[in-house]
Amino acid sequence: MEILAYLLIVVVGIVIISFVLNKLSYSLLKKKIIAQTHWDLNICCGLTDGGGINADIMIYEKLPRMVMVDIYNLPFADESFPMVLSSHTIEHVDDPVRFWNELQRVGRAVTLVIPPLWDISAVLNLLEHKWIFLSFRKKHTTLPPFIRLPLASFIQRLLGQRLHA
Repeated sequence: MEILAYLLIVVVGIVIISFVLNKLSYSLLKKKIIAQTHWDLNICCGLTDGGGINADIMIYEKLPRMVMVDIYNLPFADESFPMVLSSHTIEHVDDPVRFWNELQRVGRAVTLVIPPLWDISAVLNLLEHKWIFLSFRKKHTTLPPFIRLPLASFIQRLLGQRLHA
């Protein structure tokens, strides 16, 4: 019985630490990065206003300057935007290199915000993410190395990938 009690304490501890790290990553660091500058294009913005054009694969009516886009064929001219932000998107896409190249085409400076490796609950989110980016940093101006998230495709086909709303 003692072993089960210790195991339960360890599991609860891991869950609490994981929750705290995820809260730090998404609630504090992401907000700090977004507040650092005016983003001329906030791609796959979700419900976050970047200050310029907010673009996503669906329309969020509460956001100003909202446009719906195909992320691999953005409807903007080359180097249209001085500052482009893509926050917590690239880990979801089918083709990270193609998406990155399209961001580079429309933006003069592109910033990626990704789940860092220390945010283990986000990194291993099998229901939503397809890729693990091999970095302990949250903010990037180059495409960090990445690998496919093991079992993610299988689980997403089996259960259906969660939609963000």
